[in-house]
Amino acid sequence: MKSSKIVFALIAVTLLIMFTAGCKKKSEDTNPPAPPANSTKSATDNALAENLYNNVKNWSDQAMAGSKLKNVMTDTVFQGTCVLATLDTVASNNILKINFGTTNCQCMDGKYRRGKIICTFTSPYWLAGTMIAYTFENYFVDDNQVLGTMIVTNMGLNSSNHPWWEFSENSSIVKANNEGTITWISTRQLEMTEGYATPFVWWDDVYQMIGEAHGVNSTGAAYLYNITTPLKKNGNCQWIVSGVVTLQVTGLPLITMDYGDGTCNNNANIIINGQTYPIILP
Repeated sequence: MKSSKIVFALIAVTLLIMFTAGCKKKSEDTNPPAPPANSTKSATDNALAENLYNNVKNWSDQAMAGSKLKNVMTDTVFQGTCVLATLDTVASNNILKINFGTTNCQCMDGKYRRGKIICTFTSPYWLAGTMIAYTFENYFVDDNQVLGTMIVTNMGLNSSNHPWWEFSENSSIVKANNEGTITWISTRQLEMTEGYATPFVWWDDVYQMIGEAHGVNSTGAAYLYNITTPLKKNGNCQWIVSGVVTLQVTGLPLITMDYGDGTCNNNANIIINGQTYPIILP
């Protein structure tokens, strides 16, 4: 009888070990390994730079809307009541200054800004051929400092009769909380695919962007960035809603970044070696 009990106990222990091992294996199989170190940071660094510089043009476009400049921009998409815009038409080149004040101002997109965006344009703002140089004076977004120069050239209409612009950027971002500096050197093209029939209504605008960039990310690694599927941006959403880019960072495998299916949210995915990892856009 005693030996039977011992045999039964051994069988029970063996089954328990097998069951536990099976559960552990199943759990491990459903939890993919973490992405390579610094790959998520590299992807979010580029998303941050992309978003910050894209929005600069949006601010000046909205400030210049209408037959005359609005001194207090309260009726536009992302502005807050603390934002002021002034236009100097006396200088040889017209200068638009968008002033967020010296302390953080919460804008309608939920982001906090301070400092100035300065836009200098060579001819009437909306005219084909006009070049606009964007510079920054103590300009911060959520305590990330934006530096450098962005030049946007109005290229008129393309073969689809859509307005389009050429972007040339040589700039950098000093990240908040001493998290490093991103350099962003790019050549990109922006096409307005919808909403051009209503030039002063922002909510129905749809843009797509192609191009490339390079620089150094906040960890000090060099990167090459290429838009492989045009990035789509809706006028009523602060994030890029779809499109695919590739990101080659020194010391890391190729990163493919997918912005989604067109839904307005701050979710995206990165794909590395065939494995997909979700990320949150800054």
